[in-house]
Amino acid sequence: MNAPQPLRCAPSSVRRRLLQAMLALPLLAGAAPDVQANLVATIPRVKPSIVAVGTYQRTRSPAFQFRGTGFVVGNGLLVATNAHVLPERLDTDKMEALVIVVPGEGETGTVRSARVVASERSRDLAVLRLDGGPALPALRLGAGTRVLEGQEIAFTGFPIGNVLGMTPVTHRGIVAAITPIGIPQANARTLDPALIRRLANDAFRVYQLDATAYPGNSGSPLYDPVTGEVLGVMNMVFVKSTKENVLSDPSGISYAIPVEYLQRLLADLK
Repeated sequence: MNAPQPLRCAPSSVRRRLLQAMLALPLLAGAAPDVQANLVATIPRVKPSIVAVGTYQRTRSPAFQFRGTGFVVGNGLLVATNAHVLPERLDTDKMEALVIVVPGEGETGTVRSARVVASERSRDLAVLRLDGGPALPALRLGAGTRVLEGQEIAFTGFPIGNVLGMTPVTHRGIVAAITPIGIPQANARTLDPALIRRLANDAFRVYQLDATAYPGNSGSPLYDPVTGEVLGVMNMVFVKSTKENVLSDPSGISYAIPVEYLQRLLADLK
């Protein structure tokens, strides 16, 4: 698994093209002309840093199993993602390995092996290191302290995995609120152990977004549409399990972990 491996996705179909068009609609609707123009210029600079995270087993069909999105940071050999994206265990007896897939031209991609070098479950963040091969274009991390409510944002990833092929998809929106990850509940019956721990010991703020994200967007970079600087890491599981635990049908609101927590994790690697 040290050498990059080519990966070919399923052939195109009319259904796949329709899904891509539907997912792209939020990008165009309601954008101010100047912001939209800036985002059009920014997306080509961001996309080369977007990778799919999953596991690879040569004898399995499909060989690659998608688990979430990641993005390249630092020296070009580090990949940031959510901790919950990573598998709990690998079937090493069957040569299953943790990998990232770098999208290529058309519907192909390159598989590169990776290993976990840092993880913080309390923030649901993880950093992978690529095993050999050339460095990839890295995204620049921004200053999270400058993020404001109402600020325009964008995020790029694989919203529904590799169903659409290895093509990163971009969505846009605004920061609707900067809010605590756990909200105290009026009724004790709505509390669970995870929420109690976060309320008591580990409260921190997250970005609540007016934007539509999908499960595959977990680990996607949240970035400034003008500069391309990363402002946070999209999270579609960890945050919802605490903020929306009282809802029987969770809302379509999306969340992101501020970039400052990723910066701290990366600093520990130095």
